[in-house]
Amino acid sequence: MAGVSDLPFRSLCARLGAGLVVNEMISADTRLWNTRQSRTRLLWGDTAGPRSMQIAGSEPAQMADAARACVDAGAQIVDINMGCPAKKVCNKAAGSALLRDEVLVADILAAVVNAVDVPVTLKIRTGWDSDNRNARTIGRIAEDSGIVALTIHGRTRACRFNGSAEYDTIAAVAADLSIPVIANGDIDSPHKARAVLLHTGAKAVMIGRAAQGNPWLFREINAYLADGTVLPPPTLCEIETVLHDHLDGLYDCYGAFMGCRIARKHMASYLEKPLRGYFSTVSEAEVWRQNFNSLNTPEEQRNAVRHLFDRLNQLEDQAA
Repeated sequence: MAGVSDLPFRSLCARLGAGLVVNEMISADTRLWNTRQSRTRLLWGDTAGPRSMQIAGSEPAQMADAARACVDAGAQIVDINMGCPAKKVCNKAAGSALLRDEVLVADILAAVVNAVDVPVTLKIRTGWDSDNRNARTIGRIAEDSGIVALTIHGRTRACRFNGSAEYDTIAAVAADLSIPVIANGDIDSPHKARAVLLHTGAKAVMIGRAAQGNPWLFREINAYLADGTVLPPPTLCEIETVLHDHLDGLYDCYGAFMGCRIARKHMASYLEKPLRGYFSTVSEAEVWRQNFNSLNTPEEQRNAVRHLFDRLNQLEDQAA
């Protein structure tokens, strides 16, 4: 979720029910932390809950140094990424590429756990490819190394995000370990969250792409898991409020120039999810998105959103 789960987005998700949010993945090479992009990934804001920072790298000593730097920057949890399938990460033998080298995995985990006094967690995939699903072995290595919780995405690295997530491997790992296992992959509704928890025996679920444009998903899952309550979808008023809050957070975090540009991809996600049914055609929503993408100032973007919701509210009133 690097490039998406920045401070403004994480703040919204936490406000709407996410139990733990994690900073965007950052390189273990702390020499790179002085770039504008990396500095924004180190921001915490006033988000409630433990502060978790995720690092990616392939050298045990460097990963240990990065973990210490995370704690110095305010992290209360250090998360190790061994799940990212991106070529630019795997080409550096980091992310999910590490799953091919179980000895190196053990060395990295031991180095990081021994370097800091805060809890260390791990994110992996089920394996490198369908012939090499070694999540059970990696899970045992993680538990023996002192990892306190393990998140598993239900795909191999070779799958990237194609096909459907499989949960049998996650269930097998959860049965093996005494540390909490967190299930991840294709969890996009309260019903799916409960089904995955029941199938895998995991202690929690992690939501990634499904939250883009739909941060209300967290409160919906919480309510359904608590007592079976099915919450109604957000109203137009709620959606507009969140969109304005999200835009303001982007402008505050990145400044007017970059904030406007980053807002474009988030707005596309809102159009695809909660607002999709309010447009008469898909092409109508696409025209509005293209117009929004041509705007270059916060005030222009805010006005465009206000005018959009004035129109959508009128259409809803006419249909009532």
